[in-house]
Amino acid sequence: MTTTIGIIVGSTRQGRLGERIARWVEGQAKGRPGWNVEWIDLLDWVFPFYPHPTSPKVSEHSYPDERQRAWVALVERVDGFIIVAPEYNHGYPAGLKNALDFAYTGWNKKPVAFVSYGGSSGGVRSVQQLRQVVVELQMAPLRDEVNIPFVPRAIDEHGRPNDEFHQKRLETLLTELRWWTDALKAGRETSSVD
Repeated sequence: MTTTIGIIVGSTRQGRLGERIARWVEGQAKGRPGWNVEWIDLLDWVFPFYPHPTSPKVSEHSYPDERQRAWVALVERVDGFIIVAPEYNHGYPAGLKNALDFAYTGWNKKPVAFVSYGGSSGGVRSVQQLRQVVVELQMAPLRDEVNIPFVPRAIDEHGRPNDEFHQKRLETLLTELRWWTDALKAGRETSSVD
């Protein structure tokens, strides 16, 4: 069974370090057998703040903008997600929230894992807030996460953390994501047959 894992680069800021970290995550995920890894860079998906009069649950398949409908279709075809997110002012970026808000049904009953980065907290507060959002989207947030503190000096030029601890955390995260993705995908397929 081929599974599609979407790696979401959650920052659109100039000079962002998240792209390098996400490339490290992507390289590790691509090494997993049976996984098709989809690169999802929010720089490629910039939308206005949600303008529609009804919620995405009601209107996501009838958005007048073709690009917004393409975003909904992308979210629907992916089986599980890894969000690579910074912490800005004790929270996550507005562009990431907006991207999450532009779809609804496609997020449902899918796992999501987090790799965060930042200053002394390593992005922990960003992930805590994201967990509240993804639960409302009916996603299953994984317990295990990777949090990289003092990120400018914690990673090399390729985004790989200097501390082996982060590599081990990512391996655990990917193993858990495999289990949750397979279980929830089977559950979605079974319930769609009933």
